[in-house]
Amino acid sequence: MSIITQNITKLYGTQVVLDNVNITIGKGEVVGLLGPNGAGKSTLMKILTGYIPPTSGEAFVYGHDVLMETEEVKKIVGYLPEHNPLYLDMYIKEYLEFIAGIHKLGKASAGRIKEIIETTGLGPEQNKKIGTLSKGYRQRVGLAQALIHNPEVLILDEPTSGLDPNQLLEIRDLIKGIGKQKTVILSTHIMQEVEAVCSRVIIIDAGKIVADAATAELSEIRSHDIVTVEFATPVAEKLLMSIPGIARALKTSELTWKLEAKPGEDIRPRINKFAFENNLSLLSLHREEHKLEQVFHELTGRKEA
Repeated sequence: MSIITQNITKLYGTQVVLDNVNITIGKGEVVGLLGPNGAGKSTLMKILTGYIPPTSGEAFVYGHDVLMETEEVKKIVGYLPEHNPLYLDMYIKEYLEFIAGIHKLGKASAGRIKEIIETTGLGPEQNKKIGTLSKGYRQRVGLAQALIHNPEVLILDEPTSGLDPNQLLEIRDLIKGIGKQKTVILSTHIMQEVEAVCSRVIIIDAGKIVADAATAELSEIRSHDIVTVEFATPVAEKLLMSIPGIARALKTSELTWKLEAKPGEDIRPRINKFAFENNLSLLSLHREEHKLEQVFHELTGRKEA
């Protein structure tokens, strides 16, 4: 296994940021790490990189203990933090030479820098100062520094934050390509990005793992269905709520409703029966696809008191 955590807990004073987190990630997986702000995502990533220690528990990257073998872990992990720290007065190649020196690549530096510039699409900008680059190209430089030493594991914290739609697609495609060869952990708030890039999703909330499943499977854990129905004539909410299994009815137009089912209920046959018994014509009826965004909200949304 590439990454294993065993009962990882992190405290800041009396605040519990991570609470007995256990995950196992295999080689070559691209895993989306999701959670609301303050859930503990960045803290978990920093622990896996050896940047900060856990309060208790253990974490291993390719068999190396992140606490006891931090230097070994850093050799096999590439890390792009949320706030991409760059030396803006340095030229791209100069900066990558500096990073290659930190990793002690020696004679291999020149060839590796050339390769990584091509991989990250920095060629057209390689002779510019980092401070003159767009946000998209700065993110590419951040990815380049994370990849320069050819790590086995790549940890990316909000790598597409603040990018425009074109830049976002470019970086997303780049990450997908990298994910074919390496283990990738990707933290993001963009659900479409997770669905497009990640094979697996881990959702963390208030320091605890609340879901861990293949991306396609996770969309099926929603506790209830939503059915959109359009009638030929107006229907009163009170009448709709008489249908067995309906938890809520939301009117979206004069003739259209979104009907939320109670957990585990399939209300579609009952809607058809309701329409027949009340002499109502149904113009359309369809069950909404389960979206990752909806699953995320159900698992992490704060309930009102």
